[in-house]
Amino acid sequence: MEIPKISKVDNEKYHKRLVMKKRLKSESLTSLHDLDDGCLMHILSFLSPIPDRYNTALVCHRWRYLACHPRLWLRVDRFVKDPSLPGVFRNIESAVSAARPGDTILIGAGGSHHVSNIQIEKPLCLVGGGEIPDETTLVCSRGSDSALELLSTCKLANLTVKAELGCCLLHRSGRLTIDGCVLQCETNPLDHLSCPIVSTAVNEEDILDPVEVKDTVVEKIKGNSVSVFQTRIEGGAKAVATSGDLVLQRVRVMYSKAYLYFWFDVDHE
Repeated sequence: MEIPKISKVDNEKYHKRLVMKKRLKSESLTSLHDLDDGCLMHILSFLSPIPDRYNTALVCHRWRYLACHPRLWLRVDRFVKDPSLPGVFRNIESAVSAARPGDTILIGAGGSHHVSNIQIEKPLCLVGGGEIPDETTLVCSRGSDSALELLSTCKLANLTVKAELGCCLLHRSGRLTIDGCVLQCETNPLDHLSCPIVSTAVNEEDILDPVEVKDTVVEKIKGNSVSVFQTRIEGGAKAVATSGDLVLQRVRVMYSKAYLYFWFDVDHE
């Protein structure tokens, strides 16, 4: 059987097709590094602040700049030398005031941040910058009703909140999530006057204007509740005090060598 010979022209066509395939394949594969800064920052915004987005800052200088950009989160640093830096504040109250709804505030570890009746009226996420919650401490000054007063959907993570009298967290409305924190009321003869979490949230159907149908639907979807995950609660008369319509539900406790960790919900019956 005679083997057909490949002409020079056919050989050139074959090589051209091979080069075109390789070129198309290389053009179709796009790395994350090829994306512009705005697109890459938008992708990073979907990551959880701690630890995922925090870890992306270790990839390279460009990713560090984007992962720590003020558009993604604000920072509280008591030791900052230049207060004019964008997105960096010396105290929590200034950061909360400057934050936009949906922002994440990273609170620097080390030392104590003094807080007193700070009202949070927009959806925010407050995250401690330490490896463990004990490294980022919010101290409520004596005579204050609470350290933080929450009137919107918020999340607190990796933080220690201490209160001598009054409460650590005063929940007025919205969905509050407490994840991996330490809530500590000082032990003293007046500990019956203190409580780590106080909720005064009421049934929104009783307080909303029935004429505003659209706003009413939105508020019903949001709802009021408190969800606690893997959190140490120490001191005070009891873990949660409610004066509104919410009640304590689904309580779980895990014993360790030195601490008790709690999981529970405060929700409508």
